[in-house]
Amino acid sequence: MQDKNIAVGTFNETFVDQGFLVLTYKNEGLEVQTVEKAIDSSFIQFHFCLKGSSAFKFNRGSYTLNINEENSLLLYNPQQDLPIHLEVNPNSWLVTILISIKEFHGLFSQEAGYITFLSHDNKDKKYYKEGKISPSMAIVLTQMIHYNLNVSIKNLYFKGKAYELLSLYFNRSEDADIEQCPFLVDETNVIKIRKAKDIMISRMAEPPSLQELADEIGLSLKKLKEGFKQIYGDSVFSFLFDYKMEEARKLLETGGLNVNEVGLKVGYSTSSHFISAFKKKYGTTPKKYLQSAN
Repeated sequence: MQDKNIAVGTFNETFVDQGFLVLTYKNEGLEVQTVEKAIDSSFIQFHFCLKGSSAFKFNRGSYTLNINEENSLLLYNPQQDLPIHLEVNPNSWLVTILISIKEFHGLFSQEAGYITFLSHDNKDKKYYKEGKISPSMAIVLTQMIHYNLNVSIKNLYFKGKAYELLSLYFNRSEDADIEQCPFLVDETNVIKIRKAKDIMISRMAEPPSLQELADEIGLSLKKLKEGFKQIYGDSVFSFLFDYKMEEARKLLETGGLNVNEVGLKVGYSTSSHFISAFKKKYGTTPKKYLQSAN
């Protein structure tokens, strides 16, 4: 392989929110520049090459993914970290959005706060997707690259632009839905999966079994399990557990019910089972939680 002069560069990083970063990089020199950043497997990576071209190197350079002018690249692998090792060619501009799976699902599902998105048994697929940068996306990317407003508003500005960019990126389906995670393999099942979620919430005190739930929404057990995890990031009952505990926490804070009544409300016939579940979720008992909250 031919040797080339490679300089080491650094991303211009902007913190947008917890688990949400924007990186920009301009190589306006005459040689290839390398930029690196460690990223763990909980992040989805959106890369946009506005100008020029670059190459992502993986597995110590044994595998290369190229990204060319006016193209985008989406990378996500929950099974493995994907650190950025990028070789940026001369006269190239790049914008990268890094967003955690939790934050990302929160853009598409109102229940994001109740979900443990990356449970140890999460078997979500890895994703790799190339795409074209639309003219409207190019405008936003150019504004981010050429940011020259007051430094005090940079985070706010980039937050707005990052959301705008993701909105434009996913504005491809004519019947886009607020809870339709773009990674869902079989989009025709979205309504049925959402119905399953609604059923579990409405009957959380006495939820149906998975097989009963699958029969009620008209899906196979396998499709119910896979689809639910792909939309909501967790298994049906792990989702329900987190939802119930969040509801219990809110009920306790309102102060109208005692611990036993709150437990019954969210589906625990004995207070000891409820206390044990609450402690598993929050690391403290309902009574101690109330004392610390007041």
